Amino acid sequence: MSRLLVFVLLLGGLAACGRSTGLEQGSDLQPLTAEVVEGGGARDGGVGAELAPWDVAGRVLPAKVMLGETFTYELVFTHAKDQRFELAMPKELEEFEVLEQTRQRQDGPERSTTTFRVKLSAFSLGTVKLPALRFELYAPAANQIVEVQGLEVEVAPTLPQSADSEGAELLDYQPPTEIPIRSWLLVWVLLGLLAAGLLVFAGMKWLRRPRERAVASKPLAPLDVRTRQALDTLKAENLHGRGHAKDFYFRLSEIVRGYLGERYGFEALECTSPELFASLRKLHTPGLPEDKLMRFVSESDMVKYARAEAPPESCEASLAFGYELVEKTYSPPAPPPSEPSAHAPGPRVP
Repeated sequence: MSRLLVFVLLLGGLAACGRSTGLEQGSDLQPLTAEVVEGGGARDGGVGAELAPWDVAGRVLPAKVMLGETFTYELVFTHAKDQRFELAMPKELEEFEVLEQTRQRQDGPERSTTTFRVKLSAFSLGTVKLPALRFELYAPAANQIVEVQGLEVEVAPTLPQSADSEGAELLDYQPPTEIPIRSWLLVWVLLGLLAAGLLVFAGMKWLRRPRERAVASKPLAPLDVRTRQALDTLKAENLHGRGHAKDFYFRLSEIVRGYLGERYGFEALECTSPELFASLRKLHTPGLPEDKLMRFVSESDMVKYARAEAPPESCEASLAFGYELVEKTYSPPAPPPSEPSAHAPGPRVP
């Protein structure tokens, strides 16, 4: 219970202090003279015939400032609740600079209070009168523009009082001072040098790379030589003597068909047996032993696809046919025609 009583007394004391402080602050306000410049005649203290009465007071905080120092010009309007004041701040002031302005309204049970605070700085010495400010008054009865005369503020110099007699210690013009600024130029230069070094290293490696030497292509042997070499290789492997007659005929058939296709200029490896003979009959094939070729093709097809038995003697005969086919059908290609000499004699018989 005692703690609650102490808390209540403390709150009461704080409220009393707040009221006393507000009264002390309000006591600094000075009544200001206002003049209606539009919407009504001149008046003193804001007494109007058609509008509800209102008044205005103001103060300067602090009342004495240094040259260029910021101070606050406070204007307080006490008016009816249906009235509203707005500050029409001038764009330029000769001896002052406007830094900030605020508006605050507080409605009471019967009257309202609107407070304007304008932060200024002065640039003239001595006692300077603040400029007159205009306010727009909006009310149900009429609208007016009211001009409120300004208070005075004392502006003191920033130099000490003894500056006139003793002089002030003023700094002369200083030479340019170098200000260090963080720069990444050195880092970028180092990175550029590193990149250039890597490019040079890569270029040297590329220039010193092992070059592939061009291998001269060996001229292709004539068809009859290559075919006989393939037959000799097949004969040396002796597939038929080791019981691989089917593999023997597959190899021998590829050699014979490859020879025929290259000799007469058609695709002999991919065509069937009937297609092979049909293609050969359409071509000029002097010396071709067609009967023996048909017998060889039939025998090889039986061994390859019908699983027929082929004794070694039959395989030897088929291999001999391969040599015979080359011997009877191959003729060396004719040499390319040479251009006749310009001095060669022409035909004697027209």
